[in-house]
Amino acid sequence: MTPKKLKFLAVALSLSATAAACGGSSDAAPETGTDGAAGGGDLSGEIVISGSSTVEPISIAVAESFAAENGEANIQVSGPGTGDGFLLFCDGEIDISDASRPIKDEEAQTCADNGIEFVELKVAIDGIAVMTSSENADVECLAFGDLYALVGPESTGFSTWSDANDLAVEAGGNGDLPDAELVISAPGTESGTYDSFLEIVFGDIAEERAQEETTRPDYSSAADDNVIVETISSNPTSFGWGGYAFAVEAGDSVKLISISEEAGGECIQPTAETIASNEYPIARDLFVYVNKAKAAENPALVAFVDLYLAYGLDEAVSEVGYVELADEAKAEAIAAWEGR
Repeated sequence: MTPKKLKFLAVALSLSATAAACGGSSDAAPETGTDGAAGGGDLSGEIVISGSSTVEPISIAVAESFAAENGEANIQVSGPGTGDGFLLFCDGEIDISDASRPIKDEEAQTCADNGIEFVELKVAIDGIAVMTSSENADVECLAFGDLYALVGPESTGFSTWSDANDLAVEAGGNGDLPDAELVISAPGTESGTYDSFLEIVFGDIAEERAQEETTRPDYSSAADDNVIVETISSNPTSFGWGGYAFAVEAGDSVKLISISEEAGGECIQPTAETIASNEYPIARDLFVYVNKAKAAENPALVAFVDLYLAYGLDEAVSEVGYVELADEAKAEAIAAWEGR
């Protein structure tokens, strides 16, 4: 199932017994979890998951398989953004927080202050794709300095790509940007994709230029990668970024821009291979965080996470277009859960 279809499913319903009729397949779900708990059976109860819209498709794929085997379970999955998910999680309102970045120190402190203990589980790798419209033939490769000049804190008010040329050169970019309207669509501050992009791309540049690690405020932001992709595809000289899997799902309607860390450096196209090998410079790990107390009192939640670490890390991750963890990293996630 594609990310776009999965996203629609998340909006349309809470996954429960009806999820099996909406595309869940019991064939894909293992019968036992990582510690021997049943992945299929007659488990009931509620499991509430929220957070990253990037991780959301994986969680929905696992939820569909789980619901197909456990018709009395009610699984709710939503994707308002990583930051919003951690707010709910550290308030004790949800069982699992999907996250496209690690939890921040201040978020972990809020959890601790509220008595929320959790286990962090790495589940996949995703690249952040920088995109423009497929109609834009003038942009093929951008350096980190170019990205900073287009949407960083010093670019407020730039209305064309070429407005950023001087700043791009100063920031270590190529600065050969076209004289065309600049229409930006990208994640907002509630998104883990936003945080990851800033940390990877802007961190060193902002520090060297004594600037805050943030973006210009004057662009169209959205927590939903599908909205970003649709906006980019409908504007011929657009610019933005989002999860690699969503960009791939968009097909020929968007163009993936190759990225180099420095001006004149090797331009790397995001692919599953370059993301997995860390050649592509804008990649990040994806996580789920599980409330330990809620797991202790909810057998369905335990079985669901068991299934996540069996079917989820393999078939589900590949199914929705992300990059699987190496075997060692998978083993570490399983060990972290079993040692909770």
